[in-house]
Amino acid sequence: MAAMSLRKGNTRLPPEVNRVLYVRNLPFNISSEEMYDIFGKYGAIRQIRIGTSKETRGTAFVVYEDIYDAKTAVDHLSGFNVANRYLIVLYYQPSKMNKKVDLKKKEDELARMQEKYGLSSSSKDK
Repeated sequence: MAAMSLRKGNTRLPPEVNRVLYVRNLPFNISSEEMYDIFGKYGAIRQIRIGTSKETRGTAFVVYEDIYDAKTAVDHLSGFNVANRYLIVLYYQPSKMNKKVDLKKKEDELARMQEKYGLSSSSKDK
């Protein structure tokens, strides 16, 4: 109901608001059905992707059909308790995700170079 009043007011949304949500701190054993139950209360969902690898467990992407539904979900589900874990619900920001990947690549490249030239990363060796 609140989303309907938002739309009527022709509200201008902040630039970071989008239909794709990034969810962290999920229980590792959460099912797709449980995710649809939790997030489906706030609007039609296009897709949910739950992380399954070692690095992505406990995270998910939730894509809503409508941007206002996504905003309502963020407003209501940030800090929501699921299996004694408080959810962190954020708007997906590709630029931030790419920076993490770039940082990891740079760290890996630095480690390879240090190994190749026999350098140590600790400052006491100098």
